[in-house]
Amino acid sequence: MNRLNLITLGVKDIVESIRFYREGLGFDVVVYGDESNPDVVFFNNGGTKISLFPLEQLAKDINEKNPPAPAEGFGGITLAYNGKSKEEVDDIFAMAEQAGATIAKKPEIVFWGGYSGYFQDPNGIYWEVAYGENWQFDENDMLIIN
Repeated sequence: MNRLNLITLGVKDIVESIRFYREGLGFDVVVYGDESNPDVVFFNNGGTKISLFPLEQLAKDINEKNPPAPAEGFGGITLAYNGKSKEEVDDIFAMAEQAGATIAKKPEIVFWGGYSGYFQDPNGIYWEVAYGENWQFDENDMLIIN
């Protein structure tokens, strides 16, 4: 089981999340169901796929009789976009801020020698956008981990 195919984000407002990710950040999204009240949303991006699912329904999908309570604040998970330059990191941050993201930490040189910052989407989900000088990418733009 050495692969991760889909990351599902439980979101409070799926319509606002579609707007943020599609119009704001430029993700190619596939909406299942009515656009004003979708059942689920998938991101048609390269690499690991992302989906959006209403938070309460996701909790019930995990355990209908005793659904887990949504975490308050930081849930211990971040998503990451790995850029190929500092300029790309800055461009992604500008795009996210214009889309309505909350900037948690502006990009800066960090302890491991890279250039990194964090923003939150409208649901409070943290995204790291980072660049590492020695990073390499495969033909699918996926980060190569050696």
